[in-house]
Amino acid sequence: MPSTTYQIGRPYPLGATLQDGGVNFALWSDHATGVELCLFDSLAPHAETARIALPERTENVFHIFIPGLAAGQLYGYRVQGIYDPAHGAHFNPAKLLIDPYARAIAGKVLPCDELLPYLPVAPAATFPTEPDLRDNAHAIPKAVVIDPAFAWEGDHLLYTPWTETVIYELHVAGFTKQFPNIPENIRGTYVALGSQPVIDHFLQLGVTAVELLPIHEHLDETFLLEKGLSNYWGYSTLGFFAPESSYSSSGVQGQQVVEFQQMVKNLHAAGIEVILDVVYNHTCEGGPLGPSLSFRGIDNQSYYRLDAENPASYVDYTGCGNTPEINHPRGLQLVLDSLRYWVEKMHVDGFRFDLASALTRAPHLPDMRSAFLQSVHQDPVLSRVKLIAEPWDLGEGGYLVGNFPILWSEWNGKYRDNLRHFWKSDPRLVPDLAYRLSGSPEFYQISGRRPFASINFITAHDGFTLHDLVSYNEKHNEANGEENRDGDNNNASWNCGAEGPTNNRKILALRSRQRRNFLTTLFLSQGVPMLNAGDEFARSQLGNNNVYCQDNPLGWISWELDETAQSLLAFTTRLLDFRRKHPVFRHPKFLDGQVIPGVGLKDVSWFHPGGLEMNAHDWHDPELRSIGMMLCGDAPALRDDLGRPFHDSTFMALFHAGHTPLRFTLGGPEKGRWKLLLDTAKESGFVDNGISKKTAASIVLTGHSIHLYELQH
Repeated sequence: MPSTTYQIGRPYPLGATLQDGGVNFALWSDHATGVELCLFDSLAPHAETARIALPERTENVFHIFIPGLAAGQLYGYRVQGIYDPAHGAHFNPAKLLIDPYARAIAGKVLPCDELLPYLPVAPAATFPTEPDLRDNAHAIPKAVVIDPAFAWEGDHLLYTPWTETVIYELHVAGFTKQFPNIPENIRGTYVALGSQPVIDHFLQLGVTAVELLPIHEHLDETFLLEKGLSNYWGYSTLGFFAPESSYSSSGVQGQQVVEFQQMVKNLHAAGIEVILDVVYNHTCEGGPLGPSLSFRGIDNQSYYRLDAENPASYVDYTGCGNTPEINHPRGLQLVLDSLRYWVEKMHVDGFRFDLASALTRAPHLPDMRSAFLQSVHQDPVLSRVKLIAEPWDLGEGGYLVGNFPILWSEWNGKYRDNLRHFWKSDPRLVPDLAYRLSGSPEFYQISGRRPFASINFITAHDGFTLHDLVSYNEKHNEANGEENRDGDNNNASWNCGAEGPTNNRKILALRSRQRRNFLTTLFLSQGVPMLNAGDEFARSQLGNNNVYCQDNPLGWISWELDETAQSLLAFTTRLLDFRRKHPVFRHPKFLDGQVIPGVGLKDVSWFHPGGLEMNAHDWHDPELRSIGMMLCGDAPALRDDLGRPFHDSTFMALFHAGHTPLRFTLGGPEKGRWKLLLDTAKESGFVDNGISKKTAASIVLTGHSIHLYELQH
């Protein structure tokens, strides 16, 4: 038992803070009339060891200091107030609630009716008005007091320049569940991801940053558990400060924090940045009939955007039932405090914001001067880390590719879509290909941003893998238990002649070529490339484009690589090494197509298959499916962080998406000679001792292939 001599404590910082021989507890609520702190000695049994009314309220923060408590203490809150769900008030002190500022959470939610703040009524369409007075403590996880001390030993954020950044998107558990050469008992954990065999793979591949699917503590929805599934991806946040406890190797309460920190420290020591995929656009509590786990019971009217005409309902821009009200000062504070915590205390290098458009709505339509964006821009901590927006949501005007402010980079959905359509040989895609290869200047240049504002990707966690993109015309999500209704129907995929697995050698060869085409285009484009984990060796999900609920081998990465997979891995590794050595493919500024004084070449030139530079008619030719891109290695914009000029080779890349072979005349300097370095029609991709061709020489491109040449001096 703690000391019975309590002190009023302090209203800041929010959460449970270990200090001065005890713990300070602080919880904000604008509309609550009282708060009780509940202490627990263990998860089983769930009986409280103490229930203490917080004695002081300062600026609507309830607070108390309790001497004698230590790290590892379990706790929760009961919040008193009016129960009037028709007007958005869900206070019910029978319900134990999780601290929104909990640094760690122990246990998992046990699905049951007691989690609901109301008594269910029949028919189900009738809105419930009576509170459920049954205690839910047995079914609710407990917040954990943590010791913030950690031996960082000089570790710090890496601040890898965007021009050198290569992002690798992965799932902590799924990436390591079957990883070889690490003990089985740590697979699927933070410890595994920070282990040397995994780090060796990152270093061999040549990526500079890992982007982790959500690692905030999350909820597995009841409808999934009833099917024997779970919310594998974790886009259902329960605690914005708490690392997901199931990724801990020890299972010790609060140890997930230390294991996450050690993982970051190990990755940093290897030069690998850590970027978190964060979900502040909704919470796991869902719509008005969802459970009361934390925010809803603490102050539903302030934490969420309620429908002004019907405050029993939520404004929902995400399709997940609710939208947090971050235009409220305390709602905004929660998000900013969470972000700063992950940077300052957990040493995270940046964030990818899921459905980021929802965070900009003020109050309804997106606003690039929103409180959230302005707060991030002026913040001395957050304004210096990598900020990546998924620039869309499901609400009106929510598709915002190219519209985020100057500090932000964006998942470039146009890049993904245009490249997919180009390589399946759809018409009128050559102009779009040129824009995407150039870093999408029409989206980012006008606002003063650089090419690295574009996060280029072909595939991501959401959708087909690269293997499945070239193997399936339709999604095959039957394993999700929703009769294949879930997942995106618009994949712009092409199975190359057969749906799914086949023994047809021509189709298999075409699929391999298409995979090399996509990867080559990705890594020869200006901007920041993002690789979906496993695409480097043709990982498959058997046509499932929505494995959010598949915490099993379908969603995990298999490391049993056949000859084809090993060949693609070798090609991808060499391709990344090539890009790293040649800064001409990662310009810090946009190309302008102007002749470089003293060189006689443009920084970028575009060639028709006939060997001449593209003219207006060529750009509008709907039948054109091929183009040449020449990048000059003596461009004045090629400079390092200290302003020193780089000098690189000059390259010619030929992209041919037509189905049949094409004769292409090499353009360029009159007396130049071009050495072939890469031909995606070859299984190895790269061509050692490639033949040299004169400018104006005619070469033949295989259908659906790329050639890359280097200018010889």
